[in-house]
Amino acid sequence: MKCDFTDAFLHSYLDRELSTFRTVEFERHMLHCAGCGAELVAQDFLRGRLQVAQLYEAAPASLRRRIVSQLQSSSPTTALPKSAFWHSWQWLAAAAALLLVALVAWKISPELRSDDYQAEFAAEIVDAHMHSLQPGHITGIASNDEHAVKQWFDGKVKFDLPIHDFAKGGFALQGGRIDIIEGRPVAALVYARQGNLINVFIWSTPEPDASPHAGSRQGYQWIDWRKGQLDFCAVSDDDPVDLEQLRQLITG
Repeated sequence: MKCDFTDAFLHSYLDRELSTFRTVEFERHMLHCAGCGAELVAQDFLRGRLQVAQLYEAAPASLRRRIVSQLQSSSPTTALPKSAFWHSWQWLAAAAALLLVALVAWKISPELRSDDYQAEFAAEIVDAHMHSLQPGHITGIASNDEHAVKQWFDGKVKFDLPIHDFAKGGFALQGGRIDIIEGRPVAALVYARQGNLINVFIWSTPEPDASPHAGSRQGYQWIDWRKGQLDFCAVSDDDPVDLEQLRQLITG
């Protein structure tokens, strides 16, 4: 089964178009995903061969004159035959795969959440939270019915969401929506706490469980953690103590 990260980030990673936050996330993911690692090696190998292959041929002057005079497209060129050297170089791709894993492991420090990574992570989450506070953006479904909210998310995300109404604990479920953070869809559950709205962003991850980490940005508080192959991040202008209380309710 093809990994979602392959379609979402692989080509942008090769072209160095990802931000620091997304680059670290993708590199960290490749440490656990053989499929993405193998696909990256294959794409990088193919790109390298295309760069050195003699595939360019200068157009003759007669072709230019023909286009200018007749404004007609040139006849299709014959497709180049599949290169015979590809199969003989498969061993090189395997060796490159091992080298790639070693380089990625070396590049990512033991403290995976570096200052740059954490700063950009906070910026993405807080920006998404602020955008959601604009009229008409807070929910895709406005409901405190757990079953209705779960049903709305069915087919929109590829993982099971822990959807619960914690009204008795002071955190009333308001609904949910699909949000976009740097081009990647994530689920967002919305809770209300004494008039303040709290967004809980959730997305899947192959990473192991991790202890909570809290911070603040632009007057907003956030706390993130991992559990059961899901990444969580709650953000609000509420008291950090309230965010921790909500985290404990979600994790059970």
